[in-house]
Amino acid sequence: MLFQLSDELVFPDPHLGEEDGLLAVGGDLSEERLLLAYSYGIFPWFSFRDWPYPAWHCPLQRFVIFPNEIHISHSMRTLMNKGTYNLTFNRDFDRVIEGCSQVNGRYYQDGAWLGEEMITAYRHLNRQGHAASVEVWNLDGELVGGLYGVVMGSCFIGESMFSREPSASKLALIYLAKTMQRYGGGGLIDCQLETPHLKSMGGRYIPYDDYLAILNPKGLEQLRRHPKPDEEG
Repeated sequence: MLFQLSDELVFPDPHLGEEDGLLAVGGDLSEERLLLAYSYGIFPWFSFRDWPYPAWHCPLQRFVIFPNEIHISHSMRTLMNKGTYNLTFNRDFDRVIEGCSQVNGRYYQDGAWLGEEMITAYRHLNRQGHAASVEVWNLDGELVGGLYGVVMGSCFIGESMFSREPSASKLALIYLAKTMQRYGGGGLIDCQLETPHLKSMGGRYIPYDDYLAILNPKGLEQLRRHPKPDEEG
């Protein structure tokens, strides 16, 4: 079923959502609502030109990469060993999210979801220490790729990535996984959607309950204590 959110900061149990993962509509993109949503594995995703309010998703099969399982192909190892690129963490979040929005004309495509309201919301999360980016620079100091996402404890919920040069986004993902390994190797990288290149790098599906046990062990118990938003139908 589909739920209608109100001004109250509450989300329904994702087990009650639509088969495709759509859970609720309404609400806003405030810091408080976004952090509550992500703590349950819920994320906003909607066409900003077609929807007057946010739509919230929570698939019950989650496509993730565990940092210790990242697969680095021979060609990627060769590229990394060449020293052609420099990688940084959280140095230029604003330009990364702009790249994710604009590269290859994404902003103007049908169904584009990374509009100004969404960009502003994630920039605010970054300023508050809840979102981070990985940057890929060529040797001329130009930003040629990267990714960004929301940080929840030991987990990184990936939102988007981009490349202006071949394999730049793959380098960013490998750098992220290696950074997480360096700080204990726990947690996971939530990829949200399966793509061939994410699958080739070690992405796999796990059930939502297993996902939530890593992200927020008390999450399901908390959700079931809350009153339900209205059912929309």
